[in-house]
Order: sequence, then C-alpha cells, then structure tokens
Amino acid sequence: MLTLTDNARAAVQDISTRAGLPQEGGLRIAQSEEQVGSFELSLVPAAPEGDTVIEEEGARVFVEPTTSDVLADQQLDAAPAGDGTGFLLAPQG
Repeated sequence: MLTLTDNARAAVQDISTRAGLPQEGGLRIAQSEEQVGSFELSLVPAAPEGDTVIEEEGARVFVEPTTSDVLADQQLDAAPAGDGTGFLLAPQG
C-alpha cells in the first residue's frame, strides 16, 4: 500500500485546510487518462466509492482502484516547488 512521508502528511494536511475541505476530504491520486504512465492529483471533499483510503495523522489520501496496484510499493513525498508544493513518488525503502 502507498505510504506517506512526514513531509507528504504535512503538505496534504496544509493544502486540504487551505482549500477548506471538510474533515473527510483529501488528496486523490488517479491515473491520467490523457498521458499514459502519469498521475493526476486533485482535492476532493470525500473518498470516491472504491478508492483506497490512506489516513495518517489527519492527512487523507485517496487512491483510485486501478492506480492502487501500481502504487502499492511506492512512497509519496512532498517538497516546496515554485509557488506551491510538489509531490514525488519513490520506491518504499
């Protein structure tokens, strides 16, 4: 299952709060329909049915069902990038 670094947890909590999402909202990761092998991130008010829910210390990430298998051995990290936050995937170590 996808895991989150401390930086990713803090970033997800921060952007969810800034966006005014309800407590059950969070960041959703899904495969891009336009660009094969890429992922799309979006903020959603609740987990869509069928998504895997990863909740760590108040940070909620939802992974679309077909993406869940692809990201099963990955770790989500975050770092400052330009005007906001950049998210990175790396193999779990």
